[in-house]
Amino acid sequence: MRVNIDVTSADSVKEGFARVIKEKGRIEVLVNNAGVTRDGLAVRMKQADWDHVLRTNLDGAFLCSQQALASMMRNRWGRIINITSVVGQAGSAGQANYAASKAALIGLTKSLAQEIGSRGITVNAVAPGYIDTDMTKVLPDAVKEKIMAGIPLGRMGKSEDIAAAVKFLASDDASYITGHVLAVNGGMYM
Repeated sequence: MRVNIDVTSADSVKEGFARVIKEKGRIEVLVNNAGVTRDGLAVRMKQADWDHVLRTNLDGAFLCSQQALASMMRNRWGRIINITSVVGQAGSAGQANYAASKAALIGLTKSLAQEIGSRGITVNAVAPGYIDTDMTKVLPDAVKEKIMAGIPLGRMGKSEDIAAAVKFLASDDASYITGHVLAVNGGMYM
């Protein structure tokens, strides 16, 4: 089943989750992975760029979590996994909006973990580092070389590296882990 949702719209999120629950009966795992960038120095950043990134990256995760939680709480089991970023842990010049949104996801993760752990629901985050994606392909070569120089494992990550971390956190093998940020970054930030 595929449901397209605009995570910046509370109505779209509510309608999309209602469709999933009607068809599937419940939601067990939610991976909040929607993310955008609109980079620029903070001193010149347009309010619209700040708002768009925060609305998509943070508000979207909150709205989706809120809708999934009702189903998870009824079933007394669930997994929420937020995809944050190494930038949310370390910051990044020219990405104040993105870094703020991803750091806030870490706070959201820890707060939700405390709120709903007693109901058998875990909430964790995965913080990818420099991963080979469409978002990183557009970086200038000089930037890529600088980033690579700071990765002890000496390579970019792959989407499969992130998927494996998400799969683990969604599994019963991670049933005693909540409120954790799993860094998948080749040692780029420790």
